[in-house]
Amino acid sequence: MISRAVALILVAALFTAVAYAMPSTSAKSHILMDADTGRVLSAKQEHSRSLIASTTKIMTAVVVLEQCDITDQIVVSPEAVGIEGSSLYLKAGERMSISDLLYGMMLHSGNDAAVALAIACSGSVLKFVDTMNSRAEELGLEHTHFENPNGLDGKEHYSTAYDLALLTRYALKLPHFQEIVSKKEVKIGNRALRNHNRLLWMMDGIIGVKTGYTKAAGRILVSAARQNGRTLIAVTICDGNDWHDHMQLFSFGYSLYERRRIISSGQIIGRLPIMDGSVASLLSMEDHFAYVMENEMISVIIRYPRIALDAQGIVFADVYIGNLCVDTLQLKWEK
Repeated sequence: MISRAVALILVAALFTAVAYAMPSTSAKSHILMDADTGRVLSAKQEHSRSLIASTTKIMTAVVVLEQCDITDQIVVSPEAVGIEGSSLYLKAGERMSISDLLYGMMLHSGNDAAVALAIACSGSVLKFVDTMNSRAEELGLEHTHFENPNGLDGKEHYSTAYDLALLTRYALKLPHFQEIVSKKEVKIGNRALRNHNRLLWMMDGIIGVKTGYTKAAGRILVSAARQNGRTLIAVTICDGNDWHDHMQLFSFGYSLYERRRIISSGQIIGRLPIMDGSVASLLSMEDHFAYVMENEMISVIIRYPRIALDAQGIVFADVYIGNLCVDTLQLKWEK
């Protein structure tokens, strides 16, 4: 039997990647963030406060997904009918599931759907907005404040490219969020909805997330992509060329990663004491690869049965890049 102490081994992945040129965007502000580590890969005026239009609905979706059962059916309140801007044209008394309203809000950008969800979730729009602002503070969004759940312009309704990236990084971890925002088309009742995010058709690996526009705010786009096991988030604010700029940002971002062998077959990952006084060497049973950036630290956390090692001498370990588990190893132990 080995010591119960968990072993932590740090492996430095060092190399110089051949990257695309740093992109220049048409945006007033932008950011490209590694969703797995939080590392900022490219940014311009990322902490500048701006109107954010319908990208507000990312926070609305977060609050709803955290506090409501998406299978619940609700009755549309009269207060949610006739909201200005993009609309599902909801009718008072209409019954819809929270799930369908989320699709209507995130794909079709229905402002009325956002209000219907806010009332169903918190009892009133005012209480729901209070929750939105509380969650913003809890998530560390230091330059964000909401006045409504749909993104209509307001003097005290703003965020930043950086805060929107942080919010999206969190939202992507929630059950159902990615499933909703990555859907290209969906039918809810007699409504056929098509996602406003054209990137879903323009580039492989795009997850979503949300478009936004008002005359005062300009074009706002928050998107995420996943390639080779790594997820990136791009945000542009007031950008008339956002589709192109997001593709350029993602191309640049992914050029910073290379597939590297981080652990070799037969490599000793650690040594752990046996109670008889001997020491067991833990060896990787195969090569392990990951897409990594320069100077990223790979952590290997060994886990094993509490009482005894596997009868075949097998120990399992998890490989992390930051907080992202990228692989599970099988380690052979030898005395």
